Amino acid sequence: AQVVESGGDKVQPGGSLKLSCVASDFLLRNYHVQWYRQAPGKQREMIASITYLGGNIFYADSVKGRFTISRDNDANAAWLEMTELKSEDTATYYCHATPAFQGLDYWGQGTQVTVSS
Repeated sequence: AQVVESGGDKVQPGGSLKLSCVASDFLLRNYHVQWYRQAPGKQREMIASITYLGGNIFYADSVKGRFTISRDNDANAAWLEMTELKSEDTATYYCHATPAFQGLDYWGQGTQVTVSS
C-alpha cells in the first residue's frame, strides 16, 4: 500500500501546477489527506489538508487563496492545485494520508516543484 505524488515541475513565477496523490492497495476514502512541503534547509510544513469526506479543509496562511486541495474518493486520489506560484513555493511536496478510523499512515516519496524564471 502506498501513495504516489506526481505533477511537480519547473515553472515561472505566476504559473500554475496541479499535483496528484494517488493511493494504491488501500481505500483513500477512509483517510484524511494532507499536503506538506519541504524546502532545502527548512522543516517540513503542512500547507493543506482535507478530511476523509471532504467536509473540512485547512490551508496555511502562506498558500491560502492560491492553492486548492481536493479529492475524489471514487478515484482514490487527491490533488493540490497551485496558482500564482512564487519562488518561495519551491520545495518538495509530499502527500500524507492519515486514517480517519484506524490503520497505518502513508507518506509519498515527494514531487519537486521549482518556481524560477
